[in-house]
Order: sequence, then structure tokens, then C-alpha cells
Amino acid sequence: MAAAVLPDSNFYLSRARAGVDPFIELHARADEWEFATCGMVLVEVCRGRRDPKVLRRFQEQFSIMLFIATGNSVWEEAARLAWTLDRQGVVLPAPDLLIAACALQANAAVLTTDLHFKQIPGLRVLARLD
Repeated sequence: MAAAVLPDSNFYLSRARAGVDPFIELHARADEWEFATCGMVLVEVCRGRRDPKVLRRFQEQFSIMLFIATGNSVWEEAARLAWTLDRQGVVLPAPDLLIAACALQANAAVLTTDLHFKQIPGLRVLARLD
């Protein structure tokens, strides 16, 4: 089984801004990685799609990915991370903590260029897929 990777919102948004379909890039690497998503990534990415056709394409692609549900244990982990990091003087955005908690629950790496994620203990972070 391929290793799980949860691409962060900035992966999708940076590719879309560059005029590249991020899902084509992910599909090309599907033999090496199992790609996952979560509700927070879905919300952050889909809210900015202006063209309804592009929005539908993104929604369809997200719907076939491994979906990491945000049950109580994920919310509790996000809260624990926030509390622990805050006391170390590291205050991270709540959406990033929630995405990290989802990845930790699924034992997935986060694909991102957002440096916040590197501050989360135990989280594997990938800047790129190669």
C-alpha cells in the first residue's frame, strides 16, 4: 500500500493560480502515494473557485479521495496541539492545527509549503512529491 499524503490547501491553490490542474499532478503520482483530504482542505480550496464548472471538477476529485473524517478524536487532538504549542509560544492558525490533526490520525504526511506545519511535533511534512 502506498504511503498516505494529505495535500494542504496551499498545494491546490498555488497550482490553480499557476493555471495547472492540481489533480492531474496527483493522479500522475497515484502509484506512489495514496492521497487524502479532509473537510478543512475542502472548504479552504472550494470557497475560492469562482467558475462553477471548476468548482464541480474540484468537488468531484475530492469525492474520490480518501476522506479523513473529523470526529471527536481529531478535534481533541487539534485542541491538544493548540494548547501545547501555545504554551511554547508557537501560536498557529486553527485550520492548520485541524489539518495536522487529521493527518496525524491517518498517519499521513502533509504536502505543503506552509512552514506552520513544520512546527507540529510528530507530523511528517513534504514540500514536494519527488
